[in-house]
Amino acid sequence: MMTMTTMMTMTTTRRRKTTITMTMMMMMTLMMMITTMTTITMLLVIVTIMLLLLLMTMLLLMMRWRRRSRTRTRTRATTTTTTTMMMMMMMMMTMMMTMMMMMMMMMMMMMMMMMMMMMMMMMMMMMMMR
Repeated sequence: MMTMTTMMTMTTTRRRKTTITMTMMMMMTLMMMITTMTTITMLLVIVTIMLLLLLMTMLLLMMRWRRRSRTRTRTRATTTTTTTMMMMMMMMMTMMMTMMMMMMMMMMMMMMMMMMMMMMMMMMMMMMMR
């Protein structure tokens, strides 16, 4: 941020056109930074959620195993079905989350590409102006 401000101050001494272009560049860079930050945050959040889900499943399984050791052979079928169902549900959730993340990443990448193109266009315009 400090560097950006310094750049702005440096450009103010020159023509007005250059200042405008520099401001545009600044905006672009800021947008890029924001996008990158959001992507990182999203990734972290999803990773944490995945870990939590895994922990929950593990705990449930442990509880079931403990119960199994105590109880007789009658309740085994029901417990196995419930555990399998839970596992399947968790797997589905994780898959959905990953898919969503992939989609988000793709969208972000597209946005980044667009930004880059805009930057290039701006540079070309600057060159033409001079």
